[in-house]
Amino acid sequence: MLSSVRSAAQRLLNGIHSRALRTTNAVQHDSLFVHRDSPDDNQAMSFEFTEDNKKRVEAILAIYPDGHKRAAMIPLLDLAQRQHGWLPIAAMHKVAEILHLPNMRVYEVATFYTMFMRKPMGKYHLQVCTTTPCWLRGSDEILEAIMKDLNIKVGETTKDGMFTISEVECLGACVNAPMVQINDDYYEDLTVQDTQQILSELKSGKKPRAGPWNGRMAAEPLGEPTSLKGEPPGPGFGVRSDL
Repeated sequence: MLSSVRSAAQRLLNGIHSRALRTTNAVQHDSLFVHRDSPDDNQAMSFEFTEDNKKRVEAILAIYPDGHKRAAMIPLLDLAQRQHGWLPIAAMHKVAEILHLPNMRVYEVATFYTMFMRKPMGKYHLQVCTTTPCWLRGSDEILEAIMKDLNIKVGETTKDGMFTISEVECLGACVNAPMVQINDDYYEDLTVQDTQQILSELKSGKKPRAGPWNGRMAAEPLGEPTSLKGEPPGPGFGVRSDL
């Protein structure tokens, strides 16, 4: 009895020792969440706000009462990114210094929000929404047209430093799908031809018209109204005559 138990235990151990190790592919993303020193972004570099932006820093901090200045972290990080074009670790250290916070507290915020770009970006950041509403309206064709026109893939920047492509989740303009955010502007109700025209205007130094490209105003319905087309009835409409 004892020998049979020992034999079973030995077989089990042998099976454990010979078990193959299985791994899955790492999930990739075009944003950087873990810092790696590089010539463009390392801890030996310094960052200073411009004189104009120093005034903006003071104005931002003045909004928050004493003891709550750390709430200004996101506006200050955004200001640093707008000045530099993206957000190097030196800029995060400067924000931590201004707010009297450990660097880690700033790292946590800067790596959580995808609005903060942790690597050099092009002058125009093209964020293509491919979430379900945009996908149903042809966002795949829009993204393909952009990649073909610029000859780069998602997460890459053109060699002239003008354009960077990102594929993003819902940008909140589902009724105007498909849409692309370029820097701070939304370009909505797009077709492939519209997208090509927008890229052409950007390349020539023009600023394309933001908003819907199908002729409608904001998110109004397309075509003629289907309800409430006449004058609304007056008081007492539909009320029984004996009341």
